[in-house]
Amino acid sequence: MKIAAQNVPYVNIGIQFDPIRDEIMAEVEAVLSSGMYILGEKVTEFENSFAEYCGTKYAIGVANGTDSLILTMKGWGIGPGDEVIIPPNSFLASASSVALIGATPVFADVREDYNIDPEKIKAAITPKTKAIMPVHLTGRSADMDAVNEIAKAYGLKVLEDSAQAVGAIYKGKKTGNLGDAGSFSLHPLKNLNAAGDGGMITTNDDELYDYLQKARNHGLRNRDECEMWSLNSRLDALQAAILSVKLKHLPAWTERRRAIAAMYQENLSDLVWVPTDKDYEEAVYHTFIIQTDHRDELQAYLGEHNIGAKVHYPMPIHYQDAAAYLGYKKGDFPVTEKQAEHILSLPVYPELTDDQVMYTIETIRNFFANKK
Repeated sequence: MKIAAQNVPYVNIGIQFDPIRDEIMAEVEAVLSSGMYILGEKVTEFENSFAEYCGTKYAIGVANGTDSLILTMKGWGIGPGDEVIIPPNSFLASASSVALIGATPVFADVREDYNIDPEKIKAAITPKTKAIMPVHLTGRSADMDAVNEIAKAYGLKVLEDSAQAVGAIYKGKKTGNLGDAGSFSLHPLKNLNAAGDGGMITTNDDELYDYLQKARNHGLRNRDECEMWSLNSRLDALQAAILSVKLKHLPAWTERRRAIAAMYQENLSDLVWVPTDKDYEEAVYHTFIIQTDHRDELQAYLGEHNIGAKVHYPMPIHYQDAAAYLGYKKGDFPVTEKQAEHILSLPVYPELTDDQVMYTIETIRNFFANKK
């Protein structure tokens, strides 16, 4: 059956608000009336709920996802002269967080699923290596058994960059509970999204938790005593209250993302490369990324038919001017570089209707039919 023409924006953040308006506004009013706007009871409540959701002992709210990476690595004593291994296909904050603490980001190429290749990690380890930062890109966990095995063998910390993967499951456990610590972004575009910036750190480590409690708040031991110089990276109570409401809806939103992904998988796999779950995982599809030799033409064609599609990310980190001092060159990470020329992200947010999804599918099929 032919689907009537639809408008399918790549993102539509505001549409999420209406169904939960009353819940959100009740929390907003409660916070504004309380006068407690930074940290406090609402932040603690959200931290406890988030830790329970991830299956960890602790969760610590911070100002944003980048700070969550920076503070965690500083908590482990990582700094100048040290190296941290990361993939080169992530958002640049993965690398910049390493550079901003004075350490050196060292890249290791990825597998077909966009996640870091454990075999490439081994080749990148030097005596200066202190940690591995697997990035659960697109909402799918990296191969954490292999990553943790390498880390244990070499005495390295594992920091999960879970910015895109809140709720993703790997062998029965959620991301953020698969390494020594997990880092989450709560940016408005993320699956669990604040009305502004926010970040979370998860861990089961008592010592790291105690450090982070102080490190996010200027290094203060109490109101008057400063134990160390540190950032002002506190999570606002208003954001925490909003996020507590959204966390209750996250499982249903995740199931809808997975249902949309299944529609794409069923109807596009004969035309383009599509991601699929392994039998031991449940991806949360922060992005649904296809690959095709005709990426640029297809993206333009979708735009002509009022369908938004993006590229995440067109320029690998080692191509960026900011990374030039690291000395990498084109050809160093062939899988990442090839993917960057073929990847295209389709709309996948929970509020999409079946008609919008099927119209997107139909339009893609028409594109390839016309090419034939």
